[in-house]
Amino acid sequence: MQKLSHLTILPAALLALTSFALAQQPNQQQGLGDQDPLVQAVRNATAQYQSAPPKTYTPALGCVSGSDHGAMGVHYVNGEFNGETLSNGQLDPTRPQALIYEPQPNGGMKLVAVEFIIFASALPAGAPPPEVDGHLMLYIDGPSTARPDASPNRYGLPGFYELHVWAWRANPQGSFVDWNDHVSCALETLPQ
Repeated sequence: MQKLSHLTILPAALLALTSFALAQQPNQQQGLGDQDPLVQAVRNATAQYQSAPPKTYTPALGCVSGSDHGAMGVHYVNGEFNGETLSNGQLDPTRPQALIYEPQPNGGMKLVAVEFIIFASALPAGAPPPEVDGHLMLYIDGPSTARPDASPNRYGLPGFYELHVWAWRANPQGSFVDWNDHVSCALETLPQ
């Protein structure tokens, strides 16, 4: 009888150990198993910028870190366009306004995310919140034409809508949140 109980426990133990071993393996591209169409579109559009942004993108704000956890990284903003919308009122998922890089130990930069940005003043009065490929953008309050006395935000910008897409670094909180606990500004160097 005792032998039978060992035989019934053995498969359960092997299954548990196999599950534990699989959980310890890194997911595809550092946990980038998210198959959301927007994440895939961003990866396809930005794959060539892994270690450096194109010349039309310039650094802004330095390395942005969270007030209590995580970071975003160094934003490189495209000076050629400012949140133009498609005919359906959405931003183009293949043309992010900012590429976000994390400083690396070797002094280089690594692309971790993108950010879609549009100033509230660029939208028609009464327009619904903008979207990127069906994902609603988050409003960051700040002074605007409609509210000139609004408190300034930490970025010194007028009111704007934004959406982060963590296409190149896994984020334990999700692919579309602002802060990522897996990103650090500890190695920040001033971009040249």
